[in-house]
Amino acid sequence: MNVKHYVWGVLLIVLLAMSGCNTLEGAGQDVEKAGEKIEEAAD
Repeated sequence: MNVKHYVWGVLLIVLLAMSGCNTLEGAGQDVEKAGEKIEEAAD
């Protein structure tokens, strides 16, 4: 897969994830929760 397709795929995923959040604050909370899950998995 070339780089252009990869970039568009990542952009699409980010946009879909952001559409689940109504606000930037909601996006921050989602990122925080994801970080907590990663920390829990690392323990």
